[in-house]
Amino acid sequence: MSLDWIYWAISWVLLSWHSAWDAIGVSENAVLGTNWSWILAIIFLVVTLRVVLFPIFVKQIKSQRAMQALQPQLKALQEKHKGDRETLQKEMMELYRREKANPLMGCLPIFLQAPVFIGLFHVLRRLSPTNEQKTLYGWTETQFESATHARLFDVPIAAKFGSTAAELAQLNASGTSVKILAGVLVAIMIATTYLTSRQMILKTGWAEDPQQRMIQRLMLYGIPASLLVSGAIFPIGVVIYWVTNNLFTLGQQQWVLRKYPPPPTPGRLPKPGESAARRTTGTAGGTRRGTDARKPVQPGKPAKPAGRFGRSKANGAQPEKPAVDTKALAPKPGAKPVNPKKGRPAKRQG
Repeated sequence: MSLDWIYWAISWVLLSWHSAWDAIGVSENAVLGTNWSWILAIIFLVVTLRVVLFPIFVKQIKSQRAMQALQPQLKALQEKHKGDRETLQKEMMELYRREKANPLMGCLPIFLQAPVFIGLFHVLRRLSPTNEQKTLYGWTETQFESATHARLFDVPIAAKFGSTAAELAQLNASGTSVKILAGVLVAIMIATTYLTSRQMILKTGWAEDPQQRMIQRLMLYGIPASLLVSGAIFPIGVVIYWVTNNLFTLGQQQWVLRKYPPPPTPGRLPKPGESAARRTTGTAGGTRRGTDARKPVQPGKPAKPAGRFGRSKANGAQPEKPAVDTKALAPKPGAKPVNPKKGRPAKRQG
């Protein structure tokens, strides 16, 4: 299948943004060693893509919420069909179908962004003074020459960390400067790729489904590790696109996760450093809601009286009758009896 339509689409968006910044008055001449019209065109290519994919990103969050709500049922299925992987997979697929949950929905935005990345990689890789097909995909010769010599801090955006000496000579670039800037950008690309995956996993938690957990581990560790090698062949313009996309994703995820917070999970695993009293009582040093706050009476020890405001009565417990103090009821020496007739023989008449 030909991908020319992707190359045409990417070129059209990139050139449209470049023309827009040129019309606004952003000069193509280098300022601080940077041709900002082309750098901004790449950045706003990311903005365009993220705006288009925003509804799908929201669906991704909702799908992850649905998968999170199914975790207790998935765990029960794993206990029920332990050792029978085929039956377990069949039951999980039936559960997903019944609850209308899609475990692959979390990867959909990445799959949709992949063609854009491939298209931009192909378009920027063509930027070379020796390329004779300068008007391919709707470019003019002027635009092609301008993009070929566009720079970021005096480093051509068409250069890459692994550029050969011949390629650097064609671009009139310093190998040391290219490697320093490309190395810094690739390091930022790897770090932000890891942080975007980590941010999502910390908010939604690790999945109980082995397939989902494998995908989470791949996104958290596998993709950043692969960039350590593949980043050397990416043109600097592509690395700028990737870093901008990651930063945009971090901000977008933070906003969406606040707007659609994860539901409380019953029986959640304790957080690192959380005290046992807090896990069992709900509040540090306190008690569970709806339970009696009094401590159990130990054998041989009298129960403590209720508080001065009668908390035991408010909690539904019947107040205990106070013990009768015989000493307090006994008359004081020399005091007149309260009931002289009680306990004395009756006086004889006459």
